[in-house]
Amino acid sequence: MAKKVNFVDVTLRDGQQSLAATRMTTRQALSVLKMIDDAGFTAMELWGGATLDSCMRFLDEDPWERLEKFRKILGSSTKIRALLRGQNLFAYQPYPDDLVIAFVKQAVRSGVGLMRIFDALNDWRNLQVAILATKAYGGKVEAAISYTVSPVHTRDYFVEYACKLAEEGADQIAIKDMAGLLYPTEAVKLFRALKSRLLVPLTFHGHTTTGVSTLNAVIAMQEGIHTIDSAITPFAGGTSHPPIEVLIVFAEEMGIDHGLNKKLLLKIQKRLFDVFEQLGEYIHHKGKYYRPVSYEDVDREKVQKILKYLQKGGKKSLEKALVLMRELLKELRYPKYDDRIFESQIPGGMLSNLRNQLKQMGNLEQLDQILEEVPAVRRDVGYVPLVTPTSQIVGSQASFNVLFGQRYQMVSNEFKMLLKGEFGRPPIPPDPDLVKRILGPGEKQLQYRPAFYLHPVMEEKYDLPFVRSRKDLLLHLMLKRSADDFLRRRYNVE
Repeated sequence: MAKKVNFVDVTLRDGQQSLAATRMTTRQALSVLKMIDDAGFTAMELWGGATLDSCMRFLDEDPWERLEKFRKILGSSTKIRALLRGQNLFAYQPYPDDLVIAFVKQAVRSGVGLMRIFDALNDWRNLQVAILATKAYGGKVEAAISYTVSPVHTRDYFVEYACKLAEEGADQIAIKDMAGLLYPTEAVKLFRALKSRLLVPLTFHGHTTTGVSTLNAVIAMQEGIHTIDSAITPFAGGTSHPPIEVLIVFAEEMGIDHGLNKKLLLKIQKRLFDVFEQLGEYIHHKGKYYRPVSYEDVDREKVQKILKYLQKGGKKSLEKALVLMRELLKELRYPKYDDRIFESQIPGGMLSNLRNQLKQMGNLEQLDQILEEVPAVRRDVGYVPLVTPTSQIVGSQASFNVLFGQRYQMVSNEFKMLLKGEFGRPPIPPDPDLVKRILGPGEKQLQYRPAFYLHPVMEEKYDLPFVRSRKDLLLHLMLKRSADDFLRRRYNVE
């Protein structure tokens, strides 16, 4: 067991993305940013993922200015972590190498100190250029395993993949459990297997959607995992991440130094509840769950029972620990866990967005059918992990299959790209009959690294009245319409 644990706060990026559909404004984030920094977190995830698109599309904000304001408040880039989707950057399709290099360069210069890089297919080739660029321009790299469950995703598969990422230059490795699929019995074994093979530090990142990740975070502390991602109430729990208020109590009962200012954290929590109220229309659970949580509210007798079960080990003891942990979180009014996700495997951020989209369409009653269809689509495309962009591609296709009443009657261009191999190499080849049906006889699947087939874009000339800086150009090249619409509004250009 470790004597010290490092906590990273994800409240202002993944926490609010998972619970409030990425609608937190820069102003709202800045209202608590310095306090979160002062609370003693090792780092804060503040940028990347869906925030670039959402900044422009929904908030009418410049994501570069957002990042630079964060760096200015914090005084340096050291503690700023961003999430980058490998060759997909901060968007939803693969981009040429020169754009990846240029974007990473600007991100590091604007304020990213630690870049968490992952690939939705766990195709290491899609991380290679982003890793090299991040390190070349002075950033540190945390390469992530996209954890999932399937007949081909064995423990050895993940260990070998992690070793490959370390070999490619990762400074640390993250176990990214985006849908909360890592069951505690497997978490113990996976953590131990990774620690036995890796020399670089490990981070555990788990969403609490299925009710297992808070217990997994405690197991991570027990097994000596270096860093754990957490969020602050009310942007914790549910489809978000383990609540730091609960993890602190476990750390103290285990005799582990967490290094956090507990009193300040409660002040941050109070201010975050104000932000939570302001974002209420985007939060599915508002009014049903969540209340202020103090350390005294956490049942320490139950905590001790959970820890005894973990120390005892074995499947039965871990199951009992899980039951107690779920009870503890329920008592604290965190959202109820969703067992359906063990089958559908939809990650937290996508689930909240899918629910919002179906609600706007008036089809919310078909959510259960869509969740049931997702595993079938995932199997057909080669058991891809479900994380952006594959989660959106597979989720959208499952929605089409249900809403149109016939499987694959309508398919998106991105779904065709996935079958062709334009996003990378899936764990196993997609269903050949489906490939033939969707692509037709004239199109062949890609053999080499996807970016090999992409033409460079940075040396072209762009005569666009709404592109007035290199940062504008990067946004335009990556996000096209949402960036262009934002830039037109910004510069008052028709």
